[in-house]
Amino acid sequence: MYLNKVFLYGNLTRDPELKALPSGSNVVSFGLATNRTYKDKNGAKQEATEFHNIVAFGRTADVIAQYCKKGRPIFIEGRLQTRSWDDKETGKKNYRTEIVADTFQFGADGGKGASTAGGAHEDQPAPSEGEAIKYPDEEINPEDIPF
Repeated sequence: MYLNKVFLYGNLTRDPELKALPSGSNVVSFGLATNRTYKDKNGAKQEATEFHNIVAFGRTADVIAQYCKKGRPIFIEGRLQTRSWDDKETGKKNYRTEIVADTFQFGADGGKGASTAGGAHEDQPAPSEGEAIKYPDEEINPEDIPF
């Protein structure tokens, strides 16, 4: 069995661009920047940024195009895909590797709770600082768990 799975959390580098395919389905494309922090050989803290090309189709594309804007955080779950095409002017073969988003979640922004779309479930709002978490009174029986 082979695995092609990508998880990314970053900020949009440009507004999503929505287009319609000849089949009538929508496709959206946008850029995503992710950061990683590490220490170099001298122990100094360094930060590296990677830029990713993201595409999504159907309802996921519609929601991303409607609610996501440049600079906003987003969590993407998808797969890697490389496309190729011939440049008609130069005759050169071009390649583009991108992430095809299957599901996504809006990133938490300004203290707002995360929202989900693209087949994911809605999260319950987090309790405020003065509010305690309410647990069920009865014990959970392992036989009642459906998995």
